[in-house]
Amino acid sequence: MAIIITDECINCGACEPECPNTAIYEGADDWRYSDGTDLEGDVVLPGGKGVNADEAQEPVSDEVYYIVPDKCTECKGFHEEPQCAAVCPVDCCIPDEDVVETEEFLLQKQSFMHKE
Repeated sequence: MAIIITDECINCGACEPECPNTAIYEGADDWRYSDGTDLEGDVVLPGGKGVNADEAQEPVSDEVYYIVPDKCTECKGFHEEPQCAAVCPVDCCIPDEDVVETEEFLLQKQSFMHKE
């Protein structure tokens, strides 16, 4: 599963610098697949979707910090637990029941975004 940030978020920003995939953004901020990853130009994501990694994407939320599901690996390949959830003072970083992914797929996403 990817992690989501619920509406209980207090916008403290503690989670954003902890994400090794740069998958967390402040509400209303555009995001890019290339932010904090090795992706650039036209790429095909592990799920099969073709995107331009450098193009700005619409914010997932206008109100609170948000996590881009395509970039979230639950910190697999980096840490034992999701770092956003570990540092959140109000426990609003939780598993997204709508985005269920296997550990194998999460690791595949991690190695795809970070070539080294």
